[in-house]
This record gives sequence, structure tokens and C-alpha cells, in this order.
Amino acid sequence: MSRIEIHGYAIVSDDERIADAAGRTPDVLRNEADWAYFQAELNRSEVTVLGRLGHEANPNPRNRTRMILSSSSRGIERRPDGWWWNPGMLPWAEAIRMVLPHGGRVAVPGGRRVFDLFLDIGYDAFHLTRAEGILVPGGIALFSACEAGRSAEAVLSEAGLAPDPRQVIDPAGPVSLVVWRK
Repeated sequence: MSRIEIHGYAIVSDDERIADAAGRTPDVLRNEADWAYFQAELNRSEVTVLGRLGHEANPNPRNRTRMILSSSSRGIERRPDGWWWNPGMLPWAEAIRMVLPHGGRVAVPGGRRVFDLFLDIGYDAFHLTRAEGILVPGGIALFSACEAGRSAEAVLSEAGLAPDPRQVIDPAGPVSLVVWRK
């Protein structure tokens, strides 16, 4: 099988949150520079892997190929809106071989359970955008380990990734981006 390259993407608050308590991305975490970067990255990917709630909450106007994690799948199933995968019934290597038989780039924009799963599978890169000076009290953390006070950077480092230099992508935020690589 050809090479599969896994890239994670998240914008987080200073308290490591990706969503509010209801699971929605709050306006304070929406940023035009980050959105433009993220869309360009999705354009470079062959498939986008996300959870069912994220799939339902985010339309797919460009009809990008999606792989949706769901316990309702019997392994890997092709449905009109994407590939539905149950990681509890079919290992990643088998599932992705069905979706990308010739290899390619995989974009992983979450949510938390998806981010945690791919920590174990292994990211080749994680694009961590930080909305600096922003807090989302009671929100959903990027990784489960962040709930226990671990920083996203510590979790990525423990997963064997190392940071590229920090880039400020929006000085008004400020909003910064660090790509962590294997």
C-alpha cells in the first residue's frame, strides 16, 4: 500500500478548548486567517476524518471525501455522504486501505474522541492554531489528557511530535500556528 500521511488540525483557546460545553465552536475561536489556512490544507488532502457530530454540524459544499467515525457503522460502509467507519469493528489500516487504496493525505479536524484516537494511530503532523488570550470555560478540551491539566503541546510532544517555529497568522488576535511533526 502507498503511504498514508495523517495531519491533525485544531484551533484552541489558552485553556486547551476546541468547543463550548454544548460542543459547538464558539465565535471567539473563529478566525479568518485560520479558516483560510485550514481550507487550503483540506484542499491538499484526499480524505477528511471527523466524528459524526462534526459531520452533521459542518456542511460539505465542496463535496470533499469524508470518513465519519460512528458506532452505527458495521466496520466501513460507503454511504451517499461519505465513508462511515466504526474503529471498534475494523482497524484503521484496513479501513483506510478501502478509502485510499493508493495512499494519500488524511486531514483530521476532530472532535476530541477523533483526536484521541489518532494520537494512538499516529499523526505525521498536527497543525495547532492557538487563539491567544482566549478562554472557553467549561468547554471541550482538544485531547482527553488536557482535561487533567496537560497542555496540547505536552500531549503532542509525548506522542513523538516536535514543533516547527511559531508563526503568527493573525496579529490582531493574536492567532498563532505551530505545526508539530513526527
